[in-house]
Amino acid sequence: MMETLSNALDWLSASLVVVLMVPLALTFWRMVRGPGYADRFIAIDMLTGIAVAIAALTAGTTGRREFLDVAFGIALISFVATCAFAAFLERKGGRR
Repeated sequence: MMETLSNALDWLSASLVVVLMVPLALTFWRMVRGPGYADRFIAIDMLTGIAVAIAALTAGTTGRREFLDVAFGIALISFVATCAFAAFLERKGGRR
């Protein structure tokens, strides 16, 4: 019973990683194509969120805790970068 549940969760995690490739590609396109700095940075912020989700799903699939450390590091760096960029945009006046 437990082995069947484990196999189902592994399959679900792998499927979700594949599903996350669609927003990853669309967000990358927005980052490249974004009309302004804010649009591009929001896309980068979303890319890091997707990377955190992929790292967490990989940790669940493989059973290795190191991927959770990677997810935490990405999230922490992304938070600091978002705060710094918000301060930059505020000083700049929100112009392109």
